[in-house]
Amino acid sequence: MNQLNTSTASDSRARWWQLFFGIVAMMAISSPQYVWALFTTELTASLGATLTEVQITFAILIVAQTFLSPFQGYLVDKFGPRMLLSAGAILTALSWILASTVSSVWGLYLTYGLLGGVGTGIIYVGVVGLMVQWFPDKRGFAVGMVAAGYGFGAILTTFAISSHIKSAGVSNTLMLFGLIIGIVGFLAAQGMRRPKPEEIAELSIRHQASNPNRDTGHGYEPAQMLKKPVFWLMFIMMTMMSTSGLMVISQMGAFAKDFGVHDAMVFGMAALPLALTIDRFANGLTRPFFGWVSDRIGRENTMFIAFGMEGVAMTLWLMTTDNPVLFVLLSGVVFFGWGEIFSLFPSILTDTFGTKHATTNYGFLYMAQGVGSVLGGPLAAMMHEATGSWTPVFATVICMDFFTAFLAIVILKPMRRKFLAQTKQQVLDSENSALPAYK
Repeated sequence: MNQLNTSTASDSRARWWQLFFGIVAMMAISSPQYVWALFTTELTASLGATLTEVQITFAILIVAQTFLSPFQGYLVDKFGPRMLLSAGAILTALSWILASTVSSVWGLYLTYGLLGGVGTGIIYVGVVGLMVQWFPDKRGFAVGMVAAGYGFGAILTTFAISSHIKSAGVSNTLMLFGLIIGIVGFLAAQGMRRPKPEEIAELSIRHQASNPNRDTGHGYEPAQMLKKPVFWLMFIMMTMMSTSGLMVISQMGAFAKDFGVHDAMVFGMAALPLALTIDRFANGLTRPFFGWVSDRIGRENTMFIAFGMEGVAMTLWLMTTDNPVLFVLLSGVVFFGWGEIFSLFPSILTDTFGTKHATTNYGFLYMAQGVGSVLGGPLAAMMHEATGSWTPVFATVICMDFFTAFLAIVILKPMRRKFLAQTKQQVLDSENSALPAYK
């Protein structure tokens, strides 16, 4: 009994340390995405490029981070998190260090964009894949916490980087902070590992949830998962929700200007930067909060609430475009209803297809964000240019929000319940067939 209690306490401490290291690693690699806007003006001038040419770097970063994630997840599963996450930290550092020396936009594309996307993608997918394995009972909360680390992390560097750019220039800033984020990410990676087989067994026994829709008890390989309609329903849902949020992230400055609230004062501050600050906090807080909620009331029920909340907030936002105060406040509600996709979708995916190939499997689902970045970015801008109004753009993403909420509760929930029941029966039949027959 004492030995069991000692093992239980050891497992409990180990996984909380994994969560801590995962949050630190995610915070370290968040800056390439979230402080990019601080570099654009200076890079445009120093490289003699247009803003559009420089902004392609950001698109390359996101596409490389998402579309390569299945391969990155496979490498993490095959070679282990410590080696791959260390490599991810090194690549992220090199992306900034090498970017500090470039003299053309093509050099920026290859360094900050491509190299940075590969490096940050390895860590993002790898850390999420580890959390769903270490926390079968608190999967939504754990994934939400590391995702929040990614959302919050740049808060620690934003003002320091902004100040250093003004005093020392872009090149020096990229070199210095590239080293810092690389070292922090590398050190965090040294503490990360997969749970051992005996730890997985212990965690499964101790934290077997009573909810029949929780775990399959079977680990699907990616090739098996990709043949299942329930996966593609999740992919479509995550694509639509990614489109909605990324449309706001990429177009907010433009439609704030068109709405006439860009330079309005709210609570003594300019409306747009105040809204962006509130959005950063809301986007971080929502991830562990709704992850925690989903651990208690179910993933699909939580999706229905959160996605519906965003749809309502977007609708009210569109109806009150001339009110700066509501513009700021509702922007926070929009992001509070959006950011949780990064805790809910990896959790429900692992609930459904098991932990054995969780990192690689989530890599395939994470590609939905790459699709959403295209739909919510250039295609949304094209719709605005074609119609001369933001109303069709907002109407489209509002419909996506409500339709995804509908799919979660009406289609996904019964489909997944049926799929899990079939999987458990297949596992039971397989175990029975392996037993020796006695006459």
